[in-house]
Amino acid sequence: MDFIWYILAGIGVGFAVGMTGVGGGSLMTPLLLMFGFPANIAIGTDLMYAGIAKSTGVVMHAKQGHVNWKIMRSMAAGSLPASLLTIWGLSKFHAPENYQTILTSSLGVMLVATAVVLIFKKKLINPVKTQTRSPQKSHTYIFISGIVLGVLVTLTSVGAGALGTALMMLLFPAMSARNIVGTDLAHAVPLTLVAGLGHLALGNVDYSLLVALLIGSIPAIYVGTKVATRVPNKVLQPLLASALMAFGLKYLFF
Repeated sequence: MDFIWYILAGIGVGFAVGMTGVGGGSLMTPLLLMFGFPANIAIGTDLMYAGIAKSTGVVMHAKQGHVNWKIMRSMAAGSLPASLLTIWGLSKFHAPENYQTILTSSLGVMLVATAVVLIFKKKLINPVKTQTRSPQKSHTYIFISGIVLGVLVTLTSVGAGALGTALMMLLFPAMSARNIVGTDLAHAVPLTLVAGLGHLALGNVDYSLLVALLIGSIPAIYVGTKVATRVPNKVLQPLLASALMAFGLKYLFF
């Protein structure tokens, strides 16, 4: 019976992702915690789920020429080593119980940050549209941003989508929306897979849960994208941002 509930959870998150475009980590991890999974299992399983579920999307964007591989490599050069170092750091705690507080506190920070990005995205982006920045500086900044994302995504499974997209919009304002989405997705897949495999090595992945989430979410994402055209995004995203903010504050202070 639990397996059915996990499939339904995958359907719910997949549908929401398809409708809003917000990454599954910010939705899935809090939901798994509500189901009673320890933070390490919720985060590790969600990272593997995200890496697998998003892989087909990268292939589609790459075929359509929507991936800026130079920017993707600059970000990955920072995020992938940072993710591996974070996994190594967690392994030094010897038992998941010893780093649960770090995971939940980091999760709270990332959920609040994601909510802020959703609410204030236009105000954050518009002021930098008129600014000029050398390509070399932008790639240096995106490399540093990758390091920060690598650590935080590995600790929380949140941020590879919403925060990665916001960073690219800030640093590369001339990029088209489809190239930002494609490039961010191309970076998110190896990052979540590396982080997920690291958590797998730490014993933080529940295989039956992973299968159930994939069964439910993959078709639901497709359905959500079709329904999204009929529901105003200006209604959906504030509601979603409010929920993420509430979860984030809960994990930070309670």
